[in-house]
Amino acid sequence: MCGIIKLVIRMILEIRINNFLAFNKPITINLKSDLHIKKFIQNVYSIGNVNVGKVNCFYGVNNVGKTCLVRAIQTIKNVLLGLPAEVAVNLFTNSLVCELGITFIYEDNIYSYDFKYDNTSVDNFKKGFVYECLKSINYDKYKNCTAQIVFLRDTINKKFFINDNMNLINLLDAVSTNNILIYTINNQNPYIKKYYDILRGFASKIDILNMNNIPIYKTIDVLKNNKPYKDKVINLIKMADIDIDDYKYLNNTIKETSQIEANEQVLVNNISVNDVLNLTSVHKGKNVQSLVYDSTGTQKIVAAASYIVDAILNNRILVVDELDSSLHYKLTRAIISLFNNVINKGAQLLLTAHDLMLLDVKKLFRKDQIFFIMKDRDGVFAKSLADFTNANDNIRSDTNVLKRYIEGDLIDLPEPDFISALI
Repeated sequence: MCGIIKLVIRMILEIRINNFLAFNKPITINLKSDLHIKKFIQNVYSIGNVNVGKVNCFYGVNNVGKTCLVRAIQTIKNVLLGLPAEVAVNLFTNSLVCELGITFIYEDNIYSYDFKYDNTSVDNFKKGFVYECLKSINYDKYKNCTAQIVFLRDTINKKFFINDNMNLINLLDAVSTNNILIYTINNQNPYIKKYYDILRGFASKIDILNMNNIPIYKTIDVLKNNKPYKDKVINLIKMADIDIDDYKYLNNTIKETSQIEANEQVLVNNISVNDVLNLTSVHKGKNVQSLVYDSTGTQKIVAAASYIVDAILNNRILVVDELDSSLHYKLTRAIISLFNNVINKGAQLLLTAHDLMLLDVKKLFRKDQIFFIMKDRDGVFAKSLADFTNANDNIRSDTNVLKRYIEGDLIDLPEPDFISALI
């Protein structure tokens, strides 16, 4: 008798940022969905009394903080995995303390984790992680939230707490602040090991891509080593380009010396430059080097395809900066629709974009899946399209959002007069 396969769900519910890069003041990005809105219910994943959009799109003009939001997620991921992390503070505040936090679903439970990193140097060493707090979160059927502290290490106010484990509390003031608690206390301790596995297990499910610099090694690894979802990756690539009959990895592809010296082997993640040149697209029955023949957009799809398929099949979190870069709007919409589809049982897509064709609440998005990142003299802030109401803003679920955006009704848009700049 076949057993029931339990889905391992890990999703981001909320992101908190303060004094990090462009963010000079506290900002909270709440990704939870309101199921009072019944439209596109398949776009929402529900666990218990909490609902979250499968896709969330972040809009904004240049240099308002969209990429900084992605970098904040990258920093949180790296911190939780014990990797080198960017914890740069905002240049226009007097504080050297960066604050980041995230609320997330891990299997059937919800947790929030926050930390503060002090960049102040003492004896050539930074003060480091001066605060961290992990909480277990519960939402009742009325969406009321209760939080229970799992552990708290606050070296600023000298407050230390570990739930139901008095023996470990005395260690908290003594351990180093050069890393977070799950790495500074022996993780073989059963209590610490549990949350070591949860925090690392969540962070390890996050992939972060910049569409202007996508690492190709994942797709090469899938094709070269015949990974289980190889055919699905190839099919996605073929469907994205009407001129490609097939896509494959061919050993011993003839290389031109103008492109690479014959003996050059530069390894990145165990992938050599020769591996890149062995990527082969088939056009009208003819094998050609993808690197030489295919367009920038096609090469980006090739690199991203393995991440997209892996996310859908293995319930991963995919964060993409400028998803629409060099892609036709129908390709971008197709990627979003894939994640919104009922076949997606646990993958999450967060993306930044400029393509106005994606501002579609009639066929593509719910209002609570679209966010605007904005900046004024006081700092950066975020607003969901769901915050624009019919009563106050005349924005409904069937509104032509594109038209209202262009008219400047949703956010302030710049009107650059480049002609006068040159006269």
